[in-house]
Amino acid sequence: MKILVTGGSGFIGSTFVRLALARGHIIINIDALSHPDCLDNLADVKSHNEYNFVHADIRDRKVLDSIFDKYEPCYVMHFAAETHVDESIDEPSKFIETNVTGTLNLLECSRDYWNANNNIKSFRFHHVSTDEVYGTLIDGSEEKFTEGTAYNPQNPYAATKASANHLVQAWHNTYSLPTIITNSSNNFGPYQFPEKLIPVSILRALAEESIIVYGDGGNIRDWLFVDDHAEALLLLTETENIGRTYNIGGNNECTNLEVIKTVCGILDRLKPRFTGQYADLITFVQDRPGHDRRYAVDTRRIREELSWTPKVRFTEGLEKTVKWYLDNQNWWHKASYHAKLRRGLRK
Repeated sequence: MKILVTGGSGFIGSTFVRLALARGHIIINIDALSHPDCLDNLADVKSHNEYNFVHADIRDRKVLDSIFDKYEPCYVMHFAAETHVDESIDEPSKFIETNVTGTLNLLECSRDYWNANNNIKSFRFHHVSTDEVYGTLIDGSEEKFTEGTAYNPQNPYAATKASANHLVQAWHNTYSLPTIITNSSNNFGPYQFPEKLIPVSILRALAEESIIVYGDGGNIRDWLFVDDHAEALLLLTETENIGRTYNIGGNNECTNLEVIKTVCGILDRLKPRFTGQYADLITFVQDRPGHDRRYAVDTRRIREELSWTPKVRFTEGLEKTVKWYLDNQNWWHKASYHAKLRRGLRK
């Protein structure tokens, strides 16, 4: 299968690209490289015969048209997005430009390409989205988000992803474009840019800096190991169930504080401090605006229709993740520099 991947050099995208290439697929990776170190994420496959990289921005419609014409993909796997919630609060317009307008450009390119090629039966447009579109669940409840849960985004990032989901569904309903939407829970694993909770906590601990916890640390997330997510996405390339939405989760609900304490415990074993424990570095700060209390997704649909379940337990995945960061200091030193630079530019 010839798969056009947007944002394939990012965290989840690069994991999917490596897996898809290993399974024999042809990849065309479109990436704007908004994180300058992202090329390192796919250094091990850059010479692969079936890997094609195009440095392009999904906000540029003309460039997208030329890419579709040149490579003639049969599947679009759309990862490309601005994803950092804190940054979306500071710069919402950038998130609208990429996550909403960029998705619109891809949908229109896909529609024109699909129509020009006699509505290719095998063609699919797959938007990779987030459980944050659903808003928040009541703390202490047993409720989970289903694919039918109404959207209720609480921050600019979530609002742009919900908007993009609505566009994808509308293009299916209005123009019959064959689409799929997936909303996943929080991903973690190797190659995650150091702006997210787990890599930030690991790297701040190693630097002997305060490990920041928003509010009381009781915000609950469901954690999905990135390899499991990539497997689910690749499995969905084989389905003929168009116009569907699937929730993808790891069935690993933990509070942010529990996650950080687990990271600290792993580091205490693998790389002990000279004095004290890493948990001594935990520092509570004022909660951020629009911080949803709990996310959890019901994964029955993908389990029943495609027989997919996550394989990696949270503690197992977290152990693998911490070991990867300990073994790949060159990667995260560069990534940390760019993360700090981006934060500085926002101030």
